[in-house]
Amino acid sequence: MYRFSRIIIITALIVVTGCNESKVQVKTKTQNRERANIAEEYKWKLEDLYATEQAWKDSKEKLISQFNDIEKYKGKLAASASDLLACLELNSNLSKEFGRLFSYASMKSDEDVRDSKSLAMKQELQQLGTDYSSKAAFITPEIAEMDKKKIDAFIEQEPKLKIYKMPLYDILRMKPHTLSDKEEKILAEAGLLADGPSEIFGVFSNAELPYPKIKLSDGTEAELTKAGYARYRALPNRTDREAVFQAFWEVFNKFKGTFGTQLYANVKKDMFYARTRNYESSLHSALDQDNIPTEVYTSLIENVTNNMDSFHRYLNLKKRMLNVETLKYSDVYAPVVKGIDLQYTYDQAQELILSAIEPLGEEYKNIVAEAFEKRWIDVYPTPGKRAGAYSNGSAYDVHPYILLNYNGQYDDVSTVAHELGHTMHSYYANKSQPYPTADYSIFVAEVASTFNEALLIHKMLEEIKDDDVRLSLLMNYLDGIKGTVFRQTQFAEFELRIHEKAEQGEPLTGDVLNEIYGNILKKYYGHEKGVCQIDDLYKVEWAYVPHFYYNFYVYQYSTSFTASTALSEKVLAGEEGVVEKYIEFLSSGGSDYPIELLKKAGVDMTSPEPFNKTIAAMNRTMDEIEVILNKTGR
Repeated sequence: MYRFSRIIIITALIVVTGCNESKVQVKTKTQNRERANIAEEYKWKLEDLYATEQAWKDSKEKLISQFNDIEKYKGKLAASASDLLACLELNSNLSKEFGRLFSYASMKSDEDVRDSKSLAMKQELQQLGTDYSSKAAFITPEIAEMDKKKIDAFIEQEPKLKIYKMPLYDILRMKPHTLSDKEEKILAEAGLLADGPSEIFGVFSNAELPYPKIKLSDGTEAELTKAGYARYRALPNRTDREAVFQAFWEVFNKFKGTFGTQLYANVKKDMFYARTRNYESSLHSALDQDNIPTEVYTSLIENVTNNMDSFHRYLNLKKRMLNVETLKYSDVYAPVVKGIDLQYTYDQAQELILSAIEPLGEEYKNIVAEAFEKRWIDVYPTPGKRAGAYSNGSAYDVHPYILLNYNGQYDDVSTVAHELGHTMHSYYANKSQPYPTADYSIFVAEVASTFNEALLIHKMLEEIKDDDVRLSLLMNYLDGIKGTVFRQTQFAEFELRIHEKAEQGEPLTGDVLNEIYGNILKKYYGHEKGVCQIDDLYKVEWAYVPHFYYNFYVYQYSTSFTASTALSEKVLAGEEGVVEKYIEFLSSGGSDYPIELLKKAGVDMTSPEPFNKTIAAMNRTMDEIEVILNKTGR
């Protein structure tokens, strides 16, 4: 989606990437530390966006005062190259400032989701985005009415239009799905409703859901918020883990009707936009924004299904290392090497990451160091802070920002590397591309993040020789493949099935969603084959996943991971010219379609090669684990 075509008001599409619920790790003592008690050096510096809240308000009022200016170009875009350029430049400037304003408001809100003042700032921006989108709704239809010959002639007459060439051509490509001026205006106004299901889910699941508290075997009281669950599900005591799963999922199951209604509303929203724009399905509508063939999506599910034996091999290794007769779903996050609890201070994490990314060159490393030193990052968890982690690269003229909930585990170090990958992608794209083509597709967003993770695990394994620590790290790598390739594809299959069901006119209640998700979950984990036991209560896990509100988002975690595996292996092998190609890829932003950008970097996502390389790497890792286990008699 190109920035000049309309102001984007959906948070998930404001280049906020890498929100990863699976990596949230929070200790009770850290979770209770108030934000006021966190040192400034560990909090992001939002003053780089606006020096004061009043400065933000002043900028907002100035933006509003310019909204009506866009309407003077209505009906004139095909009249002359100068009118087209003036309209596009104004639209880009307004969109750019909107992205900066929204970044400030949304990140202020994420510091404490309970703060109604910051939430109101964010909601006000969303409303303004919808208002402007309605006024600017004529732009795409008027451009779509032109042909390539006229566009090329205008670019020849007015060279400044060259930076808009890719977006202009893309509008022509999507002409069959572009509506009239009046219809586009109605769709823009519908944006007021579009975020409803996601917003309700976010507030309910993050702030108002009555999360349980339980007593652990050592007498500790565990509060099972999302962050608490993510920590306590990995406890070494099996009885405690089962109690955590039971208590946590009972709460979600109690509200499955509410969660089901929210998700069904979101699916109907997707259907509304797909049908209104004359797409045959919601999947086609979602993937066509980036010119991704639907076969890429369906082939991913097919490839994972055909390689389930490798996933089951991983689960059987976990069973062997845990020394349990039956592997249960509540065991899958458990530590498999006793006595190994890799802890790193935030300063140590910085040193590890800076060392790991050395293969990418001095410039890359220096920019990462700047992110650490100049407060681009909000580090520690505090009460009310948004869970998970993300990178926000929407402030084109400033720098990207990162939200973390750092707790000192190796997973947290890996999360920092992950989000820095996104940040470097945004940094290079914003630095190298003009604003209209700086915004990269979500399809390629996770390549840079998982690439950094691959460099980090390689560095760790290169230096650590102790068998137990290596086992822990190797399993951590496999856990990453489990969570990114198999689990996200499992989510992608669920998302596809519920959309297909709704598109066939069938309802989606909480019970129906439980049944669909439960069947997929049992298939992936080999329940019927005795690989991993899935209790019926866990069917409600779908209600926990925010990514189902992002319109066919999750599959891109899997495809990006396979792409980054192929690229990182080339870099680590010292292949000539590959680092330069990779930096060029990061710098390309949205200057071409994502499939083509990856081809230029050396990876063809329309072929099975990237997936096959990932499965080969997975099996090599499991081979090494089995060698160590056999050597140590386990």
